[in-house]
Amino acid sequence: MTVLPAFIARTSTFLPSQISLANLARTNLSLADLAGQLSSGRALSRPSDDTVRASALTVIRDRLGAAEQRGRNLTQADTLLSSLDVALADAADAALEARSIASSQIGLTSDATTRAQQAIVVDSLLERLLAAANTQTAGVFVFGAGTATQQPLTQTLGGFRFAARGRELGLDLGPGFDIPVTLAGGSALGETSARLRSLASFAPSLTSQTRLADLRGAQASGVSTGVFEFSFNGGPVATIDTTGADSVGDVQARVLEALRRYETDNAVSVLGPGGVSLFGESLRFDVVAGGTLTFNDLVGGTAAAGLGLTQAPLTDLDPIANATGPRLTLRTPISAIAGLTPPALGSVQVRLSSPGGSTLKTVDLSGAQTADDLRNLLESAGLGIRAQINAEGTAIDVFHEIAGTELSIEEVPGGTTAARLGIRTLLPQTPIADLNRGRGVRVVDGVVDPSTGAPAPRLNTDLRVTLGNGQYFDVDLRPQDLTTVQGVLDRINAQFASAVGSQNNAAAPALTAGDFAATLIDGPNGLALTQGVAGGPITVSDLNNSPAADDLGLTQLTFDGASNAFLAQDRARLRVDSLLSDLVDLADALRRDDSPGITVAGESLERNLDRVNAAQALVGTRAQRLVQARDGLTDRTLLDQRIRSELEDLDFAEASVRLGQLQTQLQATLTAASRLAGTSLFDFLG
Repeated sequence: MTVLPAFIARTSTFLPSQISLANLARTNLSLADLAGQLSSGRALSRPSDDTVRASALTVIRDRLGAAEQRGRNLTQADTLLSSLDVALADAADAALEARSIASSQIGLTSDATTRAQQAIVVDSLLERLLAAANTQTAGVFVFGAGTATQQPLTQTLGGFRFAARGRELGLDLGPGFDIPVTLAGGSALGETSARLRSLASFAPSLTSQTRLADLRGAQASGVSTGVFEFSFNGGPVATIDTTGADSVGDVQARVLEALRRYETDNAVSVLGPGGVSLFGESLRFDVVAGGTLTFNDLVGGTAAAGLGLTQAPLTDLDPIANATGPRLTLRTPISAIAGLTPPALGSVQVRLSSPGGSTLKTVDLSGAQTADDLRNLLESAGLGIRAQINAEGTAIDVFHEIAGTELSIEEVPGGTTAARLGIRTLLPQTPIADLNRGRGVRVVDGVVDPSTGAPAPRLNTDLRVTLGNGQYFDVDLRPQDLTTVQGVLDRINAQFASAVGSQNNAAAPALTAGDFAATLIDGPNGLALTQGVAGGPITVSDLNNSPAADDLGLTQLTFDGASNAFLAQDRARLRVDSLLSDLVDLADALRRDDSPGITVAGESLERNLDRVNAAQALVGTRAQRLVQARDGLTDRTLLDQRIRSELEDLDFAEASVRLGQLQTQLQATLTAASRLAGTSLFDFLG
């Protein structure tokens, strides 16, 4: 309510009129603001009305905006997880049906015709699995991992290749709710590649371009940069600063510069004309005759120790620092890799086999200048190969990425390149456990005579080798022989050697030392059997129902004219362990009327079906977490909306009371002003 001050009666009329007008203006402004609030329903029309409330309101609005986006993300995530669940259910159903077919087609009740018909059914299941793997929702492939906008599975070269890469895709669902909404093919449908671990171990030499980050260091803890000390023949101590150095060449230049400066400053000869050079994995110092060069790290430093300079003083008789352990990288020159040159690299053969046939390509590696060139040349063969440096930085591993096919890397006749790189799929040092898709080789062992209970060597023999003239000898493979391919070859040759002079077949001459040998040849893969007798081919048969001959590929020998040897089937081929491969193998075994093959495919289906079931459980867990995220978001949103309403929305009841007060105030002001305006000096004189 406007009240006129008492002193106004003793002033001119101008001041009361100005006060009255100001009061009217304030009241009208308040009425105007209130009218705006009533029309908009908001208590704050602009931030200047209440800066504290406006600041808090800005924070709440930002949170509500983020919650709105997360709500959309939750809806998208729910859609993707639902699609993923349906796709996994389709994959599981296809695998279950295939497993049922495999089980039903083992035994005497099935024939070649029935199996051929069931192979057609398996083909349809394969198409169903392909469609499930390429399930797409709202432009996102649910099996696309981190590349979810690209089709993850494609058909190529008689098989299937997963193109998905990276980590699983996630959406912003709020703090504490990192829920991936896609899967990698390898986590649900099986592996996406088969890895050939190189059996070579390279120790590259230092080059001036070798980065310090690629060194293990003389103490196996890397190489750091910094300041360290040195002295010559017990003379003055000086320092070398390698801070900021990136490569071995940088360090080499700084060390040489410091040593030459030391020579000038102290009028002494430390190094000969060879200066500081590189020798293998180490730095080499051309210390003058009779000199002793000592390096030490400062307290807390490791720069000199990492470079191998602190282990012992360097002299003209012992001028080489300790090895720094360079890792193999894609930048490593071939010339710096011991064991690869000389002689120069040649070619390797890459064979891709599928039920529809095989493709053989020769890859020329002679032009490779770096490890990266090797990688590019291998991958350029176009047979689904991916190559990379192993985690230890010691070799190049090869990955086979086409499911439903098998990959082997062989030597060209007369070549050694694949073996030197350690990437030939069948080498003397290849573990037996890697053969037959990881099943190894099974043998008969520990069988005793049922009548006496005593060991019976005759019942523990695994295979019989018959030469072209009809003479034969038996082989007993023991568990201790099944370590590497070379161990098996040695055992077969030892069994032959022990049979030399025997005449198991009276119609043929007794065995002599040059009649037989089991080896690996430098051409195609497979155990190679050669004979020194005339007649027919070598044959191998199993004994005592032992699967060893078949597991070694010896039951189906082919003659290789180039080596004059009988080659066994290659049992070391790489195969991608996935549902896709299982279905391809099952269909092929059914068409070939191959009971053992059907059994193996069924067993593999069982393992990969477990992966699908595990993936379904994982997706179910993610869906549950999604429900929790949605509930939490709803609760937080309701709370923020209430706070926003309290800060921003108008209390209409309060506003109505204020409106009445302002209207009364306006009326009183107008009345007081009108009365004051009619008062003059005569009213006081009278």
